[in-house]
Amino acid sequence: MSIDNLLHLASSSGGVLYALLAMLFVALTIIVERYWYLHRAARSSRQALLEINRLDSLDARTLDAVAARYADQPVASVLQAAARFHAASSSEKLAAHLDEAIMLEAPRIDRLLWVLDTIVTLAPLLGLLGTIIGMFNAFQVLSDPGNAPTQVTGGVAEALLATASGLFVAMIGLVFFNGLHNRVRGIVHQLETSKVMLVNRLAVHAPLEHLKEVRSARAISAQLAQQGS
Repeated sequence: MSIDNLLHLASSSGGVLYALLAMLFVALTIIVERYWYLHRAARSSRQALLEINRLDSLDARTLDAVAARYADQPVASVLQAAARFHAASSSEKLAAHLDEAIMLEAPRIDRLLWVLDTIVTLAPLLGLLGTIIGMFNAFQVLSDPGNAPTQVTGGVAEALLATASGLFVAMIGLVFFNGLHNRVRGIVHQLETSKVMLVNRLAVHAPLEHLKEVRSARAISAQLAQQGS
């Protein structure tokens, strides 16, 4: 099929084929970018979990060092939050801080997937619209007595190309959307697992740290009282 025939088909569909081609390009761009980002995020989360599991004791310096190795990744935010609030007075407060870090990372993890979902839904409808426009053009041939009926069937066949193109774009987008969505769920599960591991390892020492702070505050108050007397 020559370029002239493709341009004729695109123009007979009212420009819908051009729109579908642009949607296919956007979908492929999102698929490549999200796959690369989610692949790196999943690998970083998995490696961070292995490191946390191997450590016998955790403190702020160790957590910051681990987070620095996975900078700009979702798991780094969870580790930084754990390092900042590792001396929380209870495991509930520590878990709440880690949940906050995970929720702040969630929009970055599933970014642009809504665009891919929209393309999956919109492409078949847009293809159907192009077919309807092509059918109008095909049946206008009957208004000219000199045209043969075979020209109508040829126009109908060309019009159906828009529907086929819309379904093709939707099928590609749907397959990769489901795959990327499954990766997002896996990364969120890894972050939740890292939260549980950090709470279990840090909450044991939290009451002791809190008790030390209380005793230190009491000692300072006693010294100030002695100096005042």
